[in-house]
Amino acid sequence: MELLILVTYIVLLWYIINILWLCIGFTKIKSFHYHSGIPKTKFSIIVPFRNEADNLPKLLQSFEKLNYPTALYEVILVDDESVEKYKIQNTKYKITVVDNERKTNSPKKDAINTAIGIANNEWIITTDADCIVNENWLQAYDAFIQHNSVKMIASGVIYSSQNSFLGNFQQLDLMSLQGTTIGSFGNEQAFMCNGANFCYKKSFFKELNGFEGNENIASGDDVFLLQKAILKEASSVQFLKNPSSVVTTLPEQTWKSLFFQRVRWASKSANYKSIYSKQLGLSVFTLNLLLLILVLTTDWKLALYIFALKFLIDYVLFRITADFFKKPLRYLMLSSALYSIFSCTVVFYSFFGNYTWKGRSFKM
Repeated sequence: MELLILVTYIVLLWYIINILWLCIGFTKIKSFHYHSGIPKTKFSIIVPFRNEADNLPKLLQSFEKLNYPTALYEVILVDDESVEKYKIQNTKYKITVVDNERKTNSPKKDAINTAIGIANNEWIITTDADCIVNENWLQAYDAFIQHNSVKMIASGVIYSSQNSFLGNFQQLDLMSLQGTTIGSFGNEQAFMCNGANFCYKKSFFKELNGFEGNENIASGDDVFLLQKAILKEASSVQFLKNPSSVVTTLPEQTWKSLFFQRVRWASKSANYKSIYSKQLGLSVFTLNLLLLILVLTTDWKLALYIFALKFLIDYVLFRITADFFKKPLRYLMLSSALYSIFSCTVVFYSFFGNYTWKGRSFKM
């Protein structure tokens, strides 16, 4: 028991250092402020989708509201074997719908490759069918590109506000990931981003040989490309921290779908190249596992003490992230307690279980 206590304190210290380092990195990324100038950047917006008849019209409507010249952007929808074919409505911007050309084990990577093959513009932006973009979304990207020497840009993703515990649990989980993303960029140790709001030059994508090397991993169209870019030319990869560039997406509607989504996300982490990201993930998993072990061994007093310290340091990262995204912190204590169980279950399951995604089954 004494060894367990010693190990727990060591891991707790390791964890605290990691979270504090992310908080420092978060503050290093200054919010990007710009004045509306003459738009110059031409964008090709790529949206892979499968059976999204309810969500796609909302996304396309948000494109209609963009404060950006329609001549400077096009939308490419890639249909990944939807049951019903999507019919294009009249739009003021150029829109193309194509069928996905499946070549690998990753439908989304295939969809992006399919779209890039016909994209007319140099700058690619990927987003998801269940997202809504801000009216100044492209304007923020354009200003950032004009003011910085960049080839790849990551930006924020947040869930739409939900009143349920499940919705708020996901919001907190995503905020922790966003805080980690921004913090790691600030510390020049970027290793993750979100494909629902990801921008890069088509020529840079080709220079990196696209998704070559991880085609058999169903997920990871975003993080693996980012990590390849970091290794190739880190100075040209930056994070756009501006409220107008943030994309809003929908949370999962059931615990089962949330679980499989997180399993899908976890399945790609074993293939990360970054030593920093691996030690960070290990510190998070190990501390959560040790908390569960302490509870199971009925050392409630120590478990509560460790949880309290972990909660306090987590709160700092949650607070600065929530302030940027302007989202409330609801059910924080209860979600933090549940997260240890949820995250450990996801990790263990990801070692040997299969998962379903968009009506398909994938092996780990």
